[in-house]
Formats: sequence, C-alpha cells, structure tokens
Amino acid sequence: MSDTKSVIAEFWRRMNTNDWALAAELFAPKCCLDWPQSGERIRGAKNFAALNAAYPAEAPWRFEVRSLVVDGESGVTETSVSSGDTKATAISSFTVHNGRITHIREFWPDPYEAPDWRAQWVEKL
Repeated sequence: MSDTKSVIAEFWRRMNTNDWALAAELFAPKCCLDWPQSGERIRGAKNFAALNAAYPAEAPWRFEVRSLVVDGESGVTETSVSSGDTKATAISSFTVHNGRITHIREFWPDPYEAPDWRAQWVEKL
C-alpha cells in the first residue's frame, strides 16, 4: 500500500479498532500531528498512541469518514468521531510520502446554532 488514498483510508480503518499503536504503524519515523486550535504538536508514533490511550472516553471511539479528497501526496478527510454521547467532526489534512504518513494537521470545529436572521435563505441539515 503506497498510494495516498489507500494509506489514509487504512489509517481511519485502524483508528476504528481503537488500537492506537496499530494506526501509528502507518507513521513515518519523524511524523507529527498538529492541533492548531489548541496549539499542540504530537511528535512520533509512541506519543500518538499514548495520548489516544489516555484520552477520556465513554465507549470505544468510532470514526466514519464522510469525505476523502487526495491530490498527489496530500489528502484531506472530514470524519465523524464519536464515543458514547460525545460527537465531533475532525477535518484532517495528511501528507503521505513513500507509503507513510509524515504529517497530519487536524481541526476540530465546534457546532453552533445558526442565527435567526439567516433563516429565510437556508434550510437545516
């Protein structure tokens, strides 16, 4: 497996096993994951696996990829993430080189109520 789309799809498949070390096996040796909203960088597979193992969860994590777009060594996913009552969306930008993930940049947008003034032009999802 060396093409970008296959590597990213396999990453999310492995994330669904909740075996964080298994998912991190797809990382290049110096891979890092950035969370710009909180100003954090996770360096390396060991830190990635340990952080995810320690992350508070009500139930096993589930990941449903809604969209996967690839251009060369770059790919972006929109993924539904859930654990029990916790539900979120992750927008993840991947860089894949030689069949390994070298970088992930991830955003976790918070949902919010639409303002009433827009109601005449929109419909609820």
